[in-house]
Amino acid sequence: MKHQVARIHPADNVLVALVDLPIGTEVPWENGFITTAEAIPAKHKLAPLGLSAGQPVTMYGVLVGTAREAIRPGGRLTTANIQHATNSYDEHAHQRAAWTAPDVTAWQDRTFQGYHRADGRVGTANYWLVIPLVFCENRNIQVLQDALITDLGYARRKTYQPETRKLVELMQAGKTVEEILSADLEASADLAQNARPFPNVDGIRFLSHEGGCGGIRQDAQTLCGLLAGYITHPNVAGATVLSLGCQNAQASMLQDEIAKRDPNFSKPLYILDQQKLGTEETLISTALRQTFAGLMIANQARREPAPLKALNIGLECGGSDGFSGISANPALGHVSDMLVALGGSVILAEFPELCGVEQELVDRSVNQETAERFSSLMKAYGDSAVAVGSGFDMNPSPGNIRDGLITDAMKSAGAARKGGSSPVVAVLDYPELVTKPGLNLLCTPGNDVESTTAEVGSGANIVLFTTGLGTPTGNPIAPVIKVSSNTALARRMPDIIDVNTGTVIDGEETIEQAGERILDYVIRVASGEEVAAVRHDQTDFIPWKRGVSL
Repeated sequence: MKHQVARIHPADNVLVALVDLPIGTEVPWENGFITTAEAIPAKHKLAPLGLSAGQPVTMYGVLVGTAREAIRPGGRLTTANIQHATNSYDEHAHQRAAWTAPDVTAWQDRTFQGYHRADGRVGTANYWLVIPLVFCENRNIQVLQDALITDLGYARRKTYQPETRKLVELMQAGKTVEEILSADLEASADLAQNARPFPNVDGIRFLSHEGGCGGIRQDAQTLCGLLAGYITHPNVAGATVLSLGCQNAQASMLQDEIAKRDPNFSKPLYILDQQKLGTEETLISTALRQTFAGLMIANQARREPAPLKALNIGLECGGSDGFSGISANPALGHVSDMLVALGGSVILAEFPELCGVEQELVDRSVNQETAERFSSLMKAYGDSAVAVGSGFDMNPSPGNIRDGLITDAMKSAGAARKGGSSPVVAVLDYPELVTKPGLNLLCTPGNDVESTTAEVGSGANIVLFTTGLGTPTGNPIAPVIKVSSNTALARRMPDIIDVNTGTVIDGEETIEQAGERILDYVIRVASGEEVAAVRHDQTDFIPWKRGVSL
């Protein structure tokens, strides 16, 4: 049964509107009713007893803001009357929190069909990578893509050329601007797909970026670490790397980073130096031959059963709304706890969106060293934002605010629920590799594409991505499963949403039931079922640049 409002935590002094509440609506609450003093849109918050100026605002059991001015009983919380605020935290006050693992008996013997790699990890896909070491090679990456993608059967994007031709015909027939704007164009057609000569290779992924030279040396090192994370990733069979030759991100630096992650690296890897090879024709023809040979090797891989502990799930959110923290994110939290109980790994990132829940994560850390590293990275990141005139409090986007997330602490308290309640076993700085089963914290931006890029570079072989507003984001090598926080979004954008947890808001399903449904879908995706982002060829890749340009 669907309720009108929800109180997330017993200590909260605000409620979340689950439906639009017109002014004067009587809402059942505790042993009586409250009356809305103004219209409260769904996803937004109201103060059932009112708030006085300066009074703390509590959601999810933590401080998420303070009242700038008095708010009458039944009044709506807005950016005008609430300001960001969080509690302080102390890593030295670390107190190991007890954890009760969920019952995973029913999942203990489940497996997925994955690609077993020489380093012991298991891939959920089998891709070949073509990567530039520096932005100067982006054009040559595109030349290779044009040469390979269609004839090898990997072209997937729809073409809208028929619509363009129709518009030209209408103009030539003398139609007016108004008639053009109201024209009924024919449906777009799928690009004709050739047969794939390498059926066991899911695709060739062509990355591009704006780094590798011109910045500080640390940026080049970090980029090589990220690229090494992709090359050694269990979803990757091998790679072709294009180097100009004179850039900061040298091939030797990349090879060192590969060795850090996999000392016994044995995948096919072809590194070409344009300044040594000479002409574009020589470079491209050499790259084509080597890539084709690599695809022949990659095609020898086969899917085989693997235990669920071989899954490494990245937890991500983007385009969040006021329902994300009470449906999709806690459902992912249950998935996270189940996977940890099964011996798998999960990654919680987006450090600006952990602002306000630091003490909880400190207390969940397995030891003092882990707690101190988390605190150190959080404080350094926060200080760097302040140094350039910003701060974590400026994290919520206009879309977040419009749909009920009016302070960063409010957004963070809901976002952190993706990590469930299990102990924090490790804290990683970008772009370090996950090496421990359990919940790992990874220092990344709150930007969803940069963070997803980083999680996959750290080893995530699937990403669970919650959204309340809708985003098509994907990743070149890891399936990104889109989880909707509300049913309206799932119905409005069915082409990009894979799983709907609006059922929790609608009163049709518990958080635990939604989590189990998501895990079942994860197993199918890990075994080869395509997600929406893969069908749309959505392969976003944005490295995080932390330094200045020189």
